Amino acid sequence: MSDIISTELWEAVPLAPPDSIFNLIASYEVDTHPDKINLGAGAYRDDDSKPWILPVIKKATEILLNDPTIDHEYLPITGLPEYTSAAARLVFGKDSPVIREERVASVQTISGTGANHLGALFLSKYYLWNDKRVYLSDLTWINHHAIFPQVGVPVSTYPYYDPQTVGLAFPAFLKALKDAPARSVFVLHACAHNPTGIDPTREQWGVIADAMLEQGHFAFFDSAYQGFASGDLEGDAWAIREFVRRGVPLLVCQSFAKNAGLYGERVGALHVVSPSKVSAERIKSQLSVLSRAEISNPPAHGARLVSLILNNDELFEEWKRDIKTMSGRIINMRRELHRLLTEELKTPGNWDYIVKQIGMFSFLGISPAQSETLIKKAHIYLTANGRISMAGLNSHNIRYFALQLDSVVRGEL
Repeated sequence: MSDIISTELWEAVPLAPPDSIFNLIASYEVDTHPDKINLGAGAYRDDDSKPWILPVIKKATEILLNDPTIDHEYLPITGLPEYTSAAARLVFGKDSPVIREERVASVQTISGTGANHLGALFLSKYYLWNDKRVYLSDLTWINHHAIFPQVGVPVSTYPYYDPQTVGLAFPAFLKALKDAPARSVFVLHACAHNPTGIDPTREQWGVIADAMLEQGHFAFFDSAYQGFASGDLEGDAWAIREFVRRGVPLLVCQSFAKNAGLYGERVGALHVVSPSKVSAERIKSQLSVLSRAEISNPPAHGARLVSLILNNDELFEEWKRDIKTMSGRIINMRRELHRLLTEELKTPGNWDYIVKQIGMFSFLGISPAQSETLIKKAHIYLTANGRISMAGLNSHNIRYFALQLDSVVRGEL
């Protein structure tokens, strides 16, 4: 009888489809073609296609290894205090009124994904919804579509990417803001929009903020690329700080995976801006309850590394140089790809958007069929919608990629 029960117990569980990105990477790994290129992974690579440990991370690691006070005890439920406070200053600015007035509830999370999840869970339980749903940009980071429904928040999309211009569908975006029910929640990418690399201009951000204030909307900022996008930590935080200045209600999901190269350490934070210090304390108390039930206590090592860097002037300046190294290489790849396509190969079409887009990802504006051809015939691994990670290009493979892209656009591959 027990054997029958154990056999039937999980028969109704369906087999889930594999994650598209990780499945793509797995296909790349088993490919033996000598010219294969991985443009699917959202992780920085150096000019030899190798993971790059930031020199400042090596230095901070050495400091920790030689610190006799470091132990393996639990962190507080809401995280390492010197880390969360420094992370908040980084994103809002040390002189921000929300920092001075202690109006930010900050909690350490399992990288940006954990911040998105905890933020979604908190809103699901405590936000005063008119219509309980979240609005995501079309397109967006694919995990956004998984995170919100998991906590009981349905998903709708707003226009963002314009395939005709390979740019921002700004009028349609603005109309969606005005048409949504009052007090709606909109997920906004703070900089280096994933997957398109298309960001609003500062003028457009101002118009978006005005529309959100008019409708009483809530801004759910996902900030995964501060500093990594342009090499400028302050500039990449501009949209968030402008929304704070204008008084748009918001929270920020923050990650140090990309800008510190700490992908596997899962270093993140959730910051909820509140009207007062008292309300911030209440919010943090509830975030602590939610976090305790899921992870109990966050991991220490990555947070200690980032805390060292953010709270030490010398290490902080070195980190900024490391960030410029990463962002600078990606910007150079954008320029070289644009040059190859427009000046050397004369590839049909307008490729200016390659240098107008920002950050790790670029949208090529090619069809799913063309993307599939690049994978199967050229061994170039990219997502079906034509998104590539610019970090996967380097001085050794960019010409091969440009030639194959040129061929597929011409229908000759």
